[in-house]
Amino acid sequence: MKTILNIKVDKSEKEIAKKIAAELGLPLSTIINAHLREFIRTREFSVSLDPVIKPSVEKELLKRSRQYHANKRFAQRAHSVSQARKILL
Repeated sequence: MKTILNIKVDKSEKEIAKKIAAELGLPLSTIINAHLREFIRTREFSVSLDPVIKPSVEKELLKRSRQYHANKRFAQRAHSVSQARKILL
């Protein structure tokens, strides 16, 4: 028997989650149900606080890394965090 679970979530987070679920070809309810089943099965809840690099930043870092290794003489070097941000942005 199915039931309805009402929860409050941030509207923008719901929309982002729906979009990601759709990219996987799944409705958001399937994702939530899978997480609930896993929680019931393991009796565990985990949260990762590891930082995640934005795909655009990761792409730029890889590009700069390749440039650096291809020709170290012309690679831009940053000597501080603020300089690194200026180079990457």
